[in-house]
Parts: sequence; structure tokens; C-alpha cells
Amino acid sequence: MTQTTRPTELGLPKRIRACLFDLDGVITRTAVVHAAAWRRAFDEFLRRRDGDAFRPFDPSADYDRYVDGRPRADGVRTFLASRDIRLPEGTPDDPPDAPTVHGLGNRKNEILLDLIRTDGVEAYDGTLRYVERVRDHGLRTAVVSSSANCRDVLRSIGAEHLFDVRIDGVVAAERGLPGKPRPDTFLAAAHDLGVEPADAAVFEDALAGMDAGRAGHFGQVVGLDRVGQADALRAHGADVVVADLTELGEWA
Repeated sequence: MTQTTRPTELGLPKRIRACLFDLDGVITRTAVVHAAAWRRAFDEFLRRRDGDAFRPFDPSADYDRYVDGRPRADGVRTFLASRDIRLPEGTPDDPPDAPTVHGLGNRKNEILLDLIRTDGVEAYDGTLRYVERVRDHGLRTAVVSSSANCRDVLRSIGAEHLFDVRIDGVVAAERGLPGKPRPDTFLAAAHDLGVEPADAAVFEDALAGMDAGRAGHFGQVVGLDRVGQADALRAHGADVVVADLTELGEWA
């Protein structure tokens, strides 16, 4: 995507009328918690399958490549496919010990919720400040997340009021929207905000989110580099890469 107009003081093209923010790794510091939950769930499964000689889930490389930003079941399928493992699909109501895609995904979510209850959720202050500035300038905002726990997480950090639209795992399931790297959830957020994709900016930290932003032909795709993958974010479609949203625009 080519920026055709001079950036505003928000660090965005003038045409941008709405901002679409991912949750984990952009608004909240929960990406590390997600990676830890995936590691425990996958390692439990792999140890049962392969014994003590199993090859563990890598919470950096495997997380970034196969599960980050994807809906939970897609993350299970994608990682297991990388190990040439296939499981029955099962159903979303499968218990967390079921040897199915949904069962393994539900085990991950069980672990995640336990970690959140134990350790709480921390927000990225720079992102919340940026969202407030965006809204002060009259731009509309949405949160776009594959998480079914999105609303509870936003409430826990007192940020639900900062977003006009929420497209999360619950809404995506209700509407039958495929998750990232497909652009459908971001496109739904833009639609609900009443703007064209070209008039909206996407803010993501995951490679799957970059792919979704590029596929949706959004007016700006901003990559948040939280783990030292700036080059990969650009390769997957980021127009701009920053370590924190306070680097965008003028903060004097």
C-alpha cells in the first residue's frame, strides 16, 4: 500500500477516519501469557503422544509462525500441521481433555484464564494514550481480536469505553467470519464503523494480522514490533513499524 497524502499529527494519512486495533500485543501485554498457555497445552498433548522424547512447542518461533493472531482452533490446526499431526475436529463444547482440535483449544483457554486470574492483565499505556488522542481528533475506533475473552479483558483494564465497535471471537462465531490471516474481521469492523477499508488504519503485532491488513486493502497498516520482528512485519504488509504507538505523530 502506498501512502498518498501527508501524515497528520497522529502519524496517519489524512484520509484515515477510523482505527482498528488488535487486542493481544497491541492494547494489552497478553501475548506472552497466550504463548505460555499454548506451550503448556501443546506440551501436555505432545508428551502424552510421544513420551518424554517429545519436541516442545517453541513459545517464540512456533507461537509467532503458527498461532499468534489466529482463532484458537485455527492455531491448533496450523501448529499440529507443522508437526504432521492431524486430530479429529470435535465440537466447540468438547472438554479440555478431549483428543480433538476443539478439545486442545479449550485446554489452552482453560490455562489462559487461570493465568489471567492469577497474574491479571496489563495494558500498554502508550496504546491507550494513542487511542484517546485518536478519539479526541474525531476518528472512530474498533477492537478486532480472535479472542473470545476480549470484552472481559477490556473491562479488566477499564478500556471498553474507548472502542465504538468490538469484533472478537464471539462476534466472529456469531457472524461466521473467518479469522486472521483473512481480512474478514477487520472488514466487518470497518463496515460497522461506516467507513471504507481505504479510510481505516489497522494496528497489529502479529504476522497473521499484517497479512489480514494487506489482504483487506486498508489505508494504513501499522505493525507493533514487540518481539524484534520488524523485518517480518514489513514483509507481511506493514506500511509502518514502531515499537510503541507513542512513536507515531507529534507528542510534544
